[in-house]
Amino acid sequence: MNAINRYKEVSGTTDRADHLWRYTPWRKVHPTGDIDTVPDVNKEPKIRLINLDGTEITKGISLQKIDQSGEVLPDVDVVATTFLKAVSENSKWVLKTERKFVSRTPILLEIDANNDIDSLELILDIGEMSEFEMVTLIKGETKWMGLLRSGRIGNGSNINDITVGLQKKGVLLRLDSISLGRDANMNTGTVSSGSQRTKADLRYRMSENGSNLQVLGSILSRDDMYLDYHIEIQHDAPETFSRLKWHAACGGKSRTIGTGMLKVAKGSTGTDAAQNFHNLLLSKDAEADGIPELEVSESNVVGCGHGIANGPIDENQEFYLHSRGYSKSDARSALIAAFLNSTLTKMGSPVLHGWLSKLLTSELEVMNN
Repeated sequence: MNAINRYKEVSGTTDRADHLWRYTPWRKVHPTGDIDTVPDVNKEPKIRLINLDGTEITKGISLQKIDQSGEVLPDVDVVATTFLKAVSENSKWVLKTERKFVSRTPILLEIDANNDIDSLELILDIGEMSEFEMVTLIKGETKWMGLLRSGRIGNGSNINDITVGLQKKGVLLRLDSISLGRDANMNTGTVSSGSQRTKADLRYRMSENGSNLQVLGSILSRDDMYLDYHIEIQHDAPETFSRLKWHAACGGKSRTIGTGMLKVAKGSTGTDAAQNFHNLLLSKDAEADGIPELEVSESNVVGCGHGIANGPIDENQEFYLHSRGYSKSDARSALIAAFLNSTLTKMGSPVLHGWLSKLLTSELEVMNN
C-alpha cells in the first residue's frame, strides 16, 4: 500500500486526549485544512550540503536523492508520518557518512523552501565512530513546509545536530524519528524564530547500551506565532543517559507549548534521565506551557526527574542594566539573549555557538523593530 492510501485510511484517527494533538489539532496543521485529502506536490525545496563557512565539505559525507522511504521508530504518530511520506514522494534524500568520518568544520544542510507547499524526507545514515557538527537550516517563504527525518546514529559516533527554523511565514510540520547505536552520543538542538505555526514531534530511541542524548531548545516567539513541540525520549537499554532542556521566550500575543515524555522500559537498568522546561514571558498577552511526563517501568535507575518554570523578565536585572547605561530595548534584548543562550551554549563548538549567537542577535533586532 502506498503512502497516500495509507494516510487516507488513518487521516481521521488523531486523538485530542493525546498530548501530541491536544493543543494543535491536525486540521490546523494540514496544508488545506481538509484532512481527508493529500495535495499534489510537484515541486520540491532546494537543498544543498556545504560547510558552514562556505567551503566544500570533507570527503566521506554525501547527500543523495533516493526512491525508498526510511524506517521510523515504533509507536510514532501514524497520521503525520504517513502524510509527510505521501507529500514527500518526489523529494526523498539520504545523508550518509562513512565509518570514522570526521569533520572539524561544522556542516550546513540548507533547505530553501519557496513553493506553496514544500516537503522532504531525509534519512540519516551515520556510520560508526563518526564525529561532526551539522546545522539543518530551514528558510524561505513557503506557505507550508514538511520535514521528516529518520535514521540511525552509528555505534560510538559523536555528533552535534542543530535544526534552525527561519521560515518567514506559514506552517512548519517537523518530525524526527531517530535511534542511537551503542555508545553513541547525540547532542540535538532546535533554534526557532520563524514560521507562523509550528508543529513538531521529535522522537529519539536509545535501544543499545551506553548511548547518550541531549535535546536542547532555544525558541523565540513573537507577534501571533503558535509553536507546539512534542519531545519523546525512549530508554530501551541499560546504562543510557538523556537530558531535555527547553527554553522558550514568548512575546506579543504568541504561544509556545512544550510537551515532553521520558519512557524507561523494563530492563533499562542504570538509566539517568531528566527533562526541564523554562519559559520567559515577554508580554502580558503571551502564553507558554510546559508539560513534562514520565513513564518508568524499571526501578533500578540512577534517576528520572522533571521540572518546569515560567516567569517574566526580572525587573531587578532590567533595572541594573538601565543603571549601567542600557536603553530599555537593549536591556530586554540582553536578558532574553542570556536566557536563550543558556541552552544555545550547549549546542556545539565555539565556532558553531558563535554562528548561532549572531543569528539570535539578528532575530532579537527584528523583534525590537
